[in-house]
Amino acid sequence: MASAPIIRESNPANDLGWQTIEFIERTFALLVFVLLIPALAVVAAVIWMLSGRTPLIAHRRVGWRGATLWMLKFRSMWGPGQGRSGIVSRFVEYIDDELGPCKKQEDDPRVVNWFARFCRRHSIDELPQLWHVISGEMALIGPRPLTAKEVREYYGVDAGEVLSVKPGIAGLWQSLGRARLTYERRRELDLRFVRGRSFGMYLRIVMRTVPELFTGENTW
Repeated sequence: MASAPIIRESNPANDLGWQTIEFIERTFALLVFVLLIPALAVVAAVIWMLSGRTPLIAHRRVGWRGATLWMLKFRSMWGPGQGRSGIVSRFVEYIDDELGPCKKQEDDPRVVNWFARFCRRHSIDELPQLWHVISGEMALIGPRPLTAKEVREYYGVDAGEVLSVKPGIAGLWQSLGRARLTYERRRELDLRFVRGRSFGMYLRIVMRTVPELFTGENTW
């Protein structure tokens, strides 16, 4: 069994500035989540009707400091090759599939519906992760949570450093190319974020991410 990555703190845990940002993020996420409840319910209902399956999935990822994170998303894949792969509750299917993210591709055959493609292109499928921000498991801005396979194969000895900060809904590489970037480039940008994290970088990521959400570029 592989040993757990060594977690090295990239920033002081008691830094007042970052604690303030975390408080603002959690408050903002709560307000947005409450305001979006009607829209989220509509999206969930449409997905349920189109797919005939639970509207939410919880995919197993590696979270902050190596903890398990069952990352919530709206279901957007129910085509060939996307069979049931986990425990299904009334509204959520828990999926422990390390290969899933690695198999994503443009014109993915598992994405069979225009509504699902629209949700993926504009990151509507990621909105349930606001709950993780509210609960403190994730941040709005930070490295995207990875599967254990991605951590082992693509991050290696750098994994502990990346896991020393909370994973985010949006990060540096999501604002600079998203799905079109190689894993090598993603690791490089994640490390740049962790090692050079600043308020200026935080704001630049926000300013780049918002247009990406509207245009839907560089993702599938």
